[in-house]
Amino acid sequence: MKRLFFALWPDNATRKQIAKINQSIYSEGLRKVKPDNLHVTLVFLGNVDTELEAIIHLGMKNISVQAFSICFDQLAFWRKPRLLCLTAQQYDQQLLILVDALKKELEQYGMMMEDRAYKAHITLARKAHRLVEIEMQPITWQAQSFCLIESLSTPDGVHYQVLQRWDFK
Repeated sequence: MKRLFFALWPDNATRKQIAKINQSIYSEGLRKVKPDNLHVTLVFLGNVDTELEAIIHLGMKNISVQAFSICFDQLAFWRKPRLLCLTAQQYDQQLLILVDALKKELEQYGMMMEDRAYKAHITLARKAHRLVEIEMQPITWQAQSFCLIESLSTPDGVHYQVLQRWDFK
């Protein structure tokens, strides 16, 4: 079994911009996300066996979305999961089309998807207690592809590994 999710994976320049914002955040007890793990989750799959993973890989050829951009323009605190994250006030319609297409494709394989409105975000830190005041410039993320990611537990903590990437049209 592998713990999988679909995500937007940043290019190096975008990753550096996000990491710079994350470095400017200070609050006691925060567990910051490692720069190599920064991403935008599209759909969380959970534990998937090898057979279903192979089917999922094949099914992604049915996903057709144009490249788009997202402007992450605010730092948010989500009280219940205790997260600090970057959020976007507006989304390109292609992002929502992508998330919906992924969910529909996965439902065909009997996978149960969350039934809540999608909210694009980049988790910067866990175990937050409050919103931290920082100065930040908006980050425009140019999404050219989406990825299937595996969450691996290692002695150094969680590591996210790209298993496959699908380019947008």
